[in-house]
Amino acid sequence: MAGTLNKVMLIGHLGDEVKMHYFDDKNSIGRFPLATNETYTSKQTGEKVSTTEWHNIVVRNRLAEICEKYLTKGDKVYCEGRIKNRQWEGEDGNKRYTTEIHVSEMTFLTTKRDLDTKPPSSSSKPTTESKNSEIENDDLPF
Repeated sequence: MAGTLNKVMLIGHLGDEVKMHYFDDKNSIGRFPLATNETYTSKQTGEKVSTTEWHNIVVRNRLAEICEKYLTKGDKVYCEGRIKNRQWEGEDGNKRYTTEIHVSEMTFLTTKRDLDTKPPSSSSKPTTESKNSEIENDDLPF
């Protein structure tokens, strides 16, 4: 393969609120931690083990403003972007390193606001008409 690829796709939960930084030229950056979980059964003990990975998410300009407006800690999102490593010199003179996910596309899967406004699932049964319209509006290519 002649080319290279730097692509990341994550589904996880926000670990904190979106922290915004605004610049003089009307650009902005939003940052937040995203948690992804893995659960497996230990072969040695037979117990379920759960691990969490934390990812530093960076969004820019309009996407950052949308994230700040609609997302809160605990919301579930799909992020797509690329990995970027940065280094800088700390106040103590030591070099610092971080790995970030620079997001270009995002889909909000569940937000706390959505969960608070939804009626209980037992009382919300979709009709046949709404099921058909959901299928017709599906934009999947297969």
